[in-house]
Amino acid sequence: MGGHDGVREDGRGGSSGKGASEGGMAMHGSDLKRRFFASLVLTVPILLLSSPMGLTLPITLTFPGSDWVVAVLATVLFAYGGWPFLRGAADELKRRQPAMMTLVALGITTAYAYSIYAFVQRSVLHADGMHMDFFWELATLIVIMLLGHWVEMRAVMGAGDALKEMAELLPAQAHVEQPGGSFADVPLDEVQVGQTVMVEAGEKVPADGEVVRGESQVNEALVTDEARDVAKGAGDSVFGGSQNGDGTLYVRVTGTGESGYLAQVMKLVSQAQQEKSRAEVLSDKVARWLFYAAVGVGIAAFAAWLAVTGSVGDALTRMVTVFVIACPHALGLAIPLVAARSTSIGARNGLLVRRRRALEVAPRVNVVMMDKTGTLTEGDFRVAEVRAVGEGRSDDEVLAILAGLEQSSSHPLAASIVAAARERGVRPEPVRDERAVAGVGVEGVLEDGRQALVANARHLDEQGIPYDRDLFQSLAGRGLTVSFLVIDGAAAGVVAQGDEVKPTAREAVQQLKERGIAPVMLTGDNEEAARAVARDLGIDEFHAGLVPQDKVRLVQERRAAGDTVMMVGDGINDAPALAKADVGAAIGAGTDVAIDSADVVLVKSDPEDIVRLLDLGTSTTRKIKQNLWWGAGYNIVAIPLAAGVLAPAGILLSPAVGAVLMSLSTVIVAVNAMTLKAGDEG
Repeated sequence: MGGHDGVREDGRGGSSGKGASEGGMAMHGSDLKRRFFASLVLTVPILLLSSPMGLTLPITLTFPGSDWVVAVLATVLFAYGGWPFLRGAADELKRRQPAMMTLVALGITTAYAYSIYAFVQRSVLHADGMHMDFFWELATLIVIMLLGHWVEMRAVMGAGDALKEMAELLPAQAHVEQPGGSFADVPLDEVQVGQTVMVEAGEKVPADGEVVRGESQVNEALVTDEARDVAKGAGDSVFGGSQNGDGTLYVRVTGTGESGYLAQVMKLVSQAQQEKSRAEVLSDKVARWLFYAAVGVGIAAFAAWLAVTGSVGDALTRMVTVFVIACPHALGLAIPLVAARSTSIGARNGLLVRRRRALEVAPRVNVVMMDKTGTLTEGDFRVAEVRAVGEGRSDDEVLAILAGLEQSSSHPLAASIVAAARERGVRPEPVRDERAVAGVGVEGVLEDGRQALVANARHLDEQGIPYDRDLFQSLAGRGLTVSFLVIDGAAAGVVAQGDEVKPTAREAVQQLKERGIAPVMLTGDNEEAARAVARDLGIDEFHAGLVPQDKVRLVQERRAAGDTVMMVGDGINDAPALAKADVGAAIGAGTDVAIDSADVVLVKSDPEDIVRLLDLGTSTTRKIKQNLWWGAGYNIVAIPLAAGVLAPAGILLSPAVGAVLMSLSTVIVAVNAMTLKAGDEG
C-alpha cells in the first residue's frame, strides 16, 4: 500500500550453525566427544595399572609386562587424546600468546616424556634406583581437559553461520536482459554491472541497482531497517536482497559481489566476528601466568638442585614435579562447569548463551545500545486512533470504509486497519475496483459510486486538499503514522497507526539507569518517530536514520572511548553491530542472521531480559573467579613446595601429596560450580 510510513521489522526465529570451542581448540563437538570417549577407554587400564606420582593405591594391579601395556596405551593416548592440545599450543605460541592449550601441552608432554624415560630406565635398562613415572597424571589430565571442553561445547551453543544466512537472502538466479530484448535466467554470480535485470512481483532483488522502468513497492526491512514498503520507480535505487511487491521492476545493475550493499554488511559481520574470536577470556589469562610461573620455577628448581646436590636425577625430578603439579586439572573444569550451570539456568529463563565470553564481559557493560523496532517496540502496527472529520459520519463508519479499501492488501498497515475493525465489531464497507496507487495509498469505488482513497499527507498537500494540520502534527508528534480517508476529493477521516512500546521496555530502561548503565536507542526510522519513542521510554540519547555501517560506527566510537558496549537488536541491519559490540544480544523473534551474529539470544523478546542477562553475567563471573582461585590457587603453595624452597627446613612436597592436593582442588571446583543457583542471577 503506497504512501504509508510505518515502523516494523519482519523476521523469523531460530538459529543454526556449528560450534567451535574457545581457548584455541577449534574442533567440532562430535570430534571432542569421540576423542573423549576413546581416551576414557584408554585411561581406565592406565589408572588400574599405574599409581599417581608414585603413591601406592590399594586397587593398583600389576602383572608381568603390565609396564609395557601402560607405556603403549599412554603413547596412543598422548598422540590421539593429546593432539588437540598440542595443536592448540602450537597456535598459541605462534601468536606469542601462551594460554590454556600451552599449559596443558606442557603438562602432558613433560609427563609423557619423563614417564617414557622412567619406563626405559626401569623396564628396559633395568637401571638401579627409583624411577617414578607420571602415566596416571598424563591420562587423567587429558581425559579431564577433553571432558571440560566437551561439557562447555554442549552447554554453550556454537557461533552460527550468519554469513551463510545473509548469502541466502539473494536469489540463485536473475532474469537478465538479452541483446534481442528478451530475458534469460542467469546464475547470480555471472550477473555484471551495467546489465538490466527484471524483478517480477514477489521476487527478491538480485543485486544493487537503479530502476530504469516499472513501478512497485519494495520491502527493504531486512537490509535497511526501514520496515515500510517503499515506492520505487524510474531513477530510484534498490538493494540486493530486498523484497519486491506487486509490480514488475527493470533494474540496471550497479553493484554485484563484493561491491553490493549486502556484501558490505557481510564483510562488517565477518570482520567483527574475527576480532571478537581473538579476545581473551579470564581462564586464558590465568593459564598464561601459570605457564610462565611453572616454567620459571621449574627451570630455577632444576638449576638450584643441580648446584646443591650435583645430582641430575634429583634436579630433573624436581623440575618435572613442578611441571606436572602445575597441570590444570581443576582449571580445565573450573570454567566449563560454571558455563554449563549458568547456561542451563539462563536457558530455563529464556536466555540462550551462545558464547561464554559474553557472561564474563557482561558485568563490565556500562552502555546498552538497543534497536528500536522489534526490540523496544512490538514491531507490529496497531491502530491508535480513527477519527471522522467533517460532518455526517461516525468514527466507526470511517473505519468501515478504510477496512473495505484495505482488506485485500497484505501490507502490515492495511492488516492493522482490518484487525482494528474486527476487534471493534465493525463490518468492512463493500468496495469494488480497489487498486494500489504507487507512492500514495489505495483507492476504490464505494457501493454508492463515490470514489474513496487512503492517502498520506503529502498527497493531500500536492492535490491541494484541505485537512486539519494541527491534528496531523499532534498525531505525528506522537510517532504515529498518519493516513487520510479522502472521499470525492474531500478529507473525510484520519487514521493514526503506531508500533506499540513493549510493556516491559520502560521498566528495563529504568533498571539500566539505576545500575548506572546508559541506554541508547538506535533506529533506521525517522527522527520524529524515534524522538517520540525515546521520550516515552525515558531514553536521553537516540540516533535515527541509521544504516548498518552507522550502527557499527556508534558502537566503535563508544568502545574507543573506553566504554563496554552491549548491542541488542533483531534485524539483519543489526548483525554487524551485534558482532562488533562487546556483548551482542539478539531478540528471539528476530532474523536468523541477527541471532547467528549475537553472543546471547533473548528468547522471549522481553527487554527486561537485558537486565537479567547482566545479572546472570555478574553471578557467573563471581563463580568463575572463585573456581579459578580454587583451580589455580593451590599452585601458589604447591609449586614452590614442589620446587623445594623449604627443603632446608626439612619440608619437601612429595609427588604423592601433590597428587592429593591436585585431586582435592578438582573436587572443590566441581562442587562450587554446582552451587550456582537460579536465585544468584540477581
